[in-house]
Amino acid sequence: MQDLSAHIMDIAQNSIRARATRIEIDVEERIPRDAFIITIRDNGEGMDAATVARVTDPFFTSRTTRKVGLGIPLLKQNAEATGGSVTIQSAPGEGATVRAFFTYSHLDRPPAGDIPGTIVLLVAANPGVEVRYRHVTDKGEYTFNSREVKDFLGDVPLDDPDIVAALREMIAENIKEIEI
Repeated sequence: MQDLSAHIMDIAQNSIRARATRIEIDVEERIPRDAFIITIRDNGEGMDAATVARVTDPFFTSRTTRKVGLGIPLLKQNAEATGGSVTIQSAPGEGATVRAFFTYSHLDRPPAGDIPGTIVLLVAANPGVEVRYRHVTDKGEYTFNSREVKDFLGDVPLDDPDIVAALREMIAENIKEIEI
């Protein structure tokens, strides 16, 4: 995966396959601590301890359409290449939390990528899923919640091309305001 937004999309898609109705995505850029942290929590089906122990193995997947699952193993590899780590917490019926820590200044840290586009794509493609996105820097914090947007828009669908463009621009502008 070329950038961190692709990892976010991959993990969020795992959440959707696990029947999550709520996905919380946190991105923290903590420059004084030299940390870039991504945390994704869901209320999906969750995993038992044996599955959690195996999800970082590229030759394990719960999907029946293929024999390998590279998303989480690649996330782990990318995080560890920067001196970081990936932790996964889950239990059946309790959802899952995936946390990836990257050393912010490390040369091998993938670029953030198009996080606003990723968030909007998740929202537009999954109208039944509440997506809450929070971006934190040492300068401030921005939170986006798809449920609040749906409530505000009423009957206007979130996959309307004008809405998609406006949401992407809104998220990008708000992130830019808190960039360091």
